Amino acid sequence: MTATSKPAEFSVPEAKPSTHLSAVEIARRIAAGETTAVAVVEEHIARIQAVNKILNAVVVECFDAARADARDVDERRARGETLPPLAGVPVTIKECLDVAGTASTFGLPSRANHRAEADEIHIARLRAAGAILLGKTNVSQCLIYTEADNPLYGRTLNPWNLDRTPGGSSGGESAIIAAGGSALGLGTDIGGSVRIPAHFCGLASLKPTSGRLDDPGKYSVPVGQRAIPSQVGILARHVEDVALGLTIANGDPDPCDPARSVIPDWSGVDVSKLRIAFYTDDGTFKVAPAVRRAVNEAAEILRAAGAEVTEWMPPRVPDAMTLFNRILTADGLAGVRNILADNPRAPQIQQLLRVTKIPERLGNGLRQVLRGLGQTTMATNLEAVTAATAAQYWRNVETQLDYQEAFADAMARADGGPFDLILAPPCSLPAYLHGATRDLLTGGGYLTLYNLLGYPAGVVPMTRVRAEEETERKPGLDYIKKLAQRIERGSAGLPVGVQVVAKPWEEHRALAVMRTLEKAARLRPDFPWTPVTPPAP
Repeated sequence: MTATSKPAEFSVPEAKPSTHLSAVEIARRIAAGETTAVAVVEEHIARIQAVNKILNAVVVECFDAARADARDVDERRARGETLPPLAGVPVTIKECLDVAGTASTFGLPSRANHRAEADEIHIARLRAAGAILLGKTNVSQCLIYTEADNPLYGRTLNPWNLDRTPGGSSGGESAIIAAGGSALGLGTDIGGSVRIPAHFCGLASLKPTSGRLDDPGKYSVPVGQRAIPSQVGILARHVEDVALGLTIANGDPDPCDPARSVIPDWSGVDVSKLRIAFYTDDGTFKVAPAVRRAVNEAAEILRAAGAEVTEWMPPRVPDAMTLFNRILTADGLAGVRNILADNPRAPQIQQLLRVTKIPERLGNGLRQVLRGLGQTTMATNLEAVTAATAAQYWRNVETQLDYQEAFADAMARADGGPFDLILAPPCSLPAYLHGATRDLLTGGGYLTLYNLLGYPAGVVPMTRVRAEEETERKPGLDYIKKLAQRIERGSAGLPVGVQVVAKPWEEHRALAVMRTLEKAARLRPDFPWTPVTPPAP
């Protein structure tokens, strides 16, 4: 598929055959001798070279090593060896994750000459399963905001619309996978960083239960914070690939470690026996019409599959979002300032640093003034981003534990019986305009709620924005709502996903529901098919 194009001096060639295949199918064809790893890798490298000059998604190339690894796979097959499950499958990795001999800079120029000594454990597991690493992809600086844009590598563009961001902080991953340059990718997620890029680019993704795939990064934010741990997550164009990637990244089961427990076979889940809650408004920020429609259509698909689907309102979400932000900014972002020393700062970070430096006594007055001027959303954001004493931080973590218990109780005691899963928006809006995250701190609360709770959550593509439903927002004087309205205008054709949330350690149920939605949505005329060929700039 080709995104809406603009007049240009050159065009991007269409993707080669193997770049349309799932990772599962690529591995099957290589193992069966229907194609070779060398051919597959060359087609994906060619695709990266064609689209990356536009998208700026892959920032570290590993092409020579990939070609050598592909030859090794073909030689092993020629010797009659049994190949591992990802043998010959081209993958990419978020730049912040360590790959031996490559940079992990987090968008910090001061780390440009850094070279990792060894592969991060989840990457080592993928490579042991035969995956072939093509490169590393762009991130937001310090992984803080929902754009892949930083002073070292520059800005990554969305292949669906070059005026839009592919999301963040794993936006380089989503852009190159959506454009057909990679079949499978690893990102990280502390506040939606694999799910919002999937939603913005028409992909499937999953953030596992907190503690299952802990992110070992030392330069993400905030350093040393473990109340809301970042998780390694999976992105792909197909739900079956997300499931396979999760199983491999999880490693061999360890009976002494619940985080390494067996992930049950998702294909054995009977969706017709599930009781699923859904909502389209959590009381924090109104969703765009297309997002609301996507969730409602997903609910109808699951009803048609036999599931019991009931509308539900999760408890106290606005308070939970304030709590999420207060935990992550408890140090007033002092850790970020230390990391950024002697580095140019991305505008998105600079704005956040200014907010956290406002003394509390001035902040209270400023919030009142903002509300008096009609800037209610900005005032709410300001209240949520503040430094804390050690005692305040401990109270916030205690409140988090209380909220986790209350949320689980609300699911268990729902009218009609306990819920097994939740269906929700992944974000209030479709893909943002570049630079919007400098001011738009809201809108992603539909994602961050499940980081606060520690629940596994995935995103699956459902539809595209229709011209007649771009916006119905009436922002009044509120600057943030006006910005949201500006993002909605001109969004026709952009992909829209839905979020599927399961209880802790039940990723297999989320994947089963995601696969059910994927199968049905692909039969509809407005499904956001990938790979998509980006328009020429």
